[in-house]
Amino acid sequence: MSHVFSQQTSLASVLVRGWMSLAALALGASAAAQTPAVPTLAPMIERISPAVVNIAVKTSISSTVQDELLRRYLEVPPEVEGAGSGVIVDATNGYILTNHHVIANADEIIITLLENRSFPARVVGSDEASDLAVLQIEATSLKSVPLGDSTKVRVGDYVVAIGNPFGFSNTVTSGIVSALGRSGLDNDAFEDFIQTDASINPGNSGGALVNLNGELVGISSAIISRTGGNVGIGFAIPVSMARAVMDQLIATGSVRRGLLGVVIQDITPEVADVLGLSGNSGALVSKVNENSAAEKAGIRIEDVIVTINGTRLRTSGSLKNAIGLLPPGEQVTVGLIRGGREQTVTATLGELAPAAVRAAAPPRVEQPPPAFDSVFEGADLVVNESSAGVPGLLVTRVDPDSAAGTSGLRPGDVITKINRVPVRTLAEAVPVVERAHGVLLEIQRAERSELIVLR
Repeated sequence: MSHVFSQQTSLASVLVRGWMSLAALALGASAAAQTPAVPTLAPMIERISPAVVNIAVKTSISSTVQDELLRRYLEVPPEVEGAGSGVIVDATNGYILTNHHVIANADEIIITLLENRSFPARVVGSDEASDLAVLQIEATSLKSVPLGDSTKVRVGDYVVAIGNPFGFSNTVTSGIVSALGRSGLDNDAFEDFIQTDASINPGNSGGALVNLNGELVGISSAIISRTGGNVGIGFAIPVSMARAVMDQLIATGSVRRGLLGVVIQDITPEVADVLGLSGNSGALVSKVNENSAAEKAGIRIEDVIVTINGTRLRTSGSLKNAIGLLPPGEQVTVGLIRGGREQTVTATLGELAPAAVRAAAPPRVEQPPPAFDSVFEGADLVVNESSAGVPGLLVTRVDPDSAAGTSGLRPGDVITKINRVPVRTLAEAVPVVERAHGVLLEIQRAERSELIVLR
């Protein structure tokens, strides 16, 4: 009996221990299931990193007498080496997108992949105005990064920068999109930068800026820094611009840009007040070039261009980029405000000569509106009633450092309107300027009308 009880007790103990073990396993599994996964970008980075390459360049120094002296006394080497980054955008054809300044004047370009394979590269095409270049290598088993849509990028989106800062290959940093549509770093360039606080340093140039889906949204290009290191203000060229330039470089080796034929300026609050605008968006037309696409389309000075093909423009730089990314001969719909009313015209673009790439407008310097005396009666500017057949005020002297001079007014100009009001005498001009917050001058110069905003 005791023996049977003992066996039964042992069996019960085994069953209890087994049940407890199963319960412990079940509880452990449940606890594991309830533990949140640790956030990580590793899968995306592992997928994208092989498409980001190191670019090493060698540039020879010309053997002029001056260079010989530099090499002799300052130990300047006969070759200069540099490094940057690039992004494989077409694995089949071996196309790599990078910055123009990374490979400019290079005699030799070597591409090194993540797995440490190296290949010589040829320049398919390079465009200084957009700071973009396309390289090509002959290699197999390449991986490319998918192109995203930078027009859908928003301030606050998370982004990741991948490149080779200071020679440290495939360095990954993260941050957010800090701002969009940045320009003004180079007044001779086409700029529409994505600003980010993801760390970008020397060597990152030409590298990838990707979203959390692993799609390329920008090409890292520039930083603002007093020390040469990252301070949280980096800039990337939007992939929408890069794609348009890349397609032309691959097709023809160069970039042809459309030309509307206008001189434009940003809309300041003072100009908006004079023109009766509700906001500061758009580009003010201050001059229409003779026989240009704009003149043929009927665009006039004082028009405010607000859209191109239905896309709203923020600044004059936005107009410059929109037109510059379109080919010559393209028909565009130009939305503008004239006399307080919105209307559209159609223009067939001309072609911008490469040497004619210039800023849409000079940098804006915020100054209080000039007083009447300093505009017309002081030593800065002297005007007289015009007797040259054009009714208005003839400018006879301008101090080049004055508000009038820095705004572009010249001797010989005839001021025909001030803030859209026709003027023939100083007596007519005085009350117009005295009640104005800003001064907008319509002038006659070389038989053509122009608009000048006094700064």
